[in-house]
Amino acid sequence: MTEEQQTPLSLYNDIQKLSEQSAHTAQTVTPAEGTVTVQASQTSTPEDATPPITGNRPTYLLVDGENIDATLGMSVLGRRPNSEERPRWDRIRTFAQNVWGQPVIPLFFLNATSGHLPMGFVSALLAMGYKPIPLSGSGRSDEKVVDIGIQRTLNAIVQREGDVILASHDGDFIPQMEGLLTAEDRRVGVLVFREFLNARVAEIGDGRIEVFDLEQDAGAFTTMLPRVRIIPLDEFDPARYL
Repeated sequence: MTEEQQTPLSLYNDIQKLSEQSAHTAQTVTPAEGTVTVQASQTSTPEDATPPITGNRPTYLLVDGENIDATLGMSVLGRRPNSEERPRWDRIRTFAQNVWGQPVIPLFFLNATSGHLPMGFVSALLAMGYKPIPLSGSGRSDEKVVDIGIQRTLNAIVQREGDVILASHDGDFIPQMEGLLTAEDRRVGVLVFREFLNARVAEIGDGRIEVFDLEQDAGAFTTMLPRVRIIPLDEFDPARYL
């Protein structure tokens, strides 16, 4: 993960700006406490047509926000994303809930080794139903704090019932994902920019890993990203390019 030891303040600041500026989001701020309340976007997204929740088996959504942000900036855009170009985390949560028609337990991992906790962003995550997990490490430059936290969480899920969606392009979670697939009835998916998926992830469990695209499947963005990727013919929408 890029610059794992540094808390990505640009990520937090830009997401908070997006909450303030977006015409699709209603927000109220309590100055005394600095809390932020965010209402989910009413804009229709691909998940709107999916079946309703039908069971009690949970879907665990684990978000590696630093990895998603770094991939968006360095690999997709080639620059720091503008606030309106960043993913809508409320849409990602809704997609994870609807994709298999199950209640979702959304976990958002943060690197808090610096000792700084971005309360505005944390409050926004809480308002969207996420469980923020700010982790602090020893400060060693080689310590991947968020990766370790996600690895431990995946190991803990092995002992529980439930399906998993991991939002990360990182290959450091392959052993844990293989462990999850020892349960034959468990569904495991990754939510990524499909063209930057770690090649080894697609080979796990003889193709049992389901791959979901952040933009195409989850509808996580309010603007079209400048991506060049192979498009399945049945997904091709000419209107997106006209």
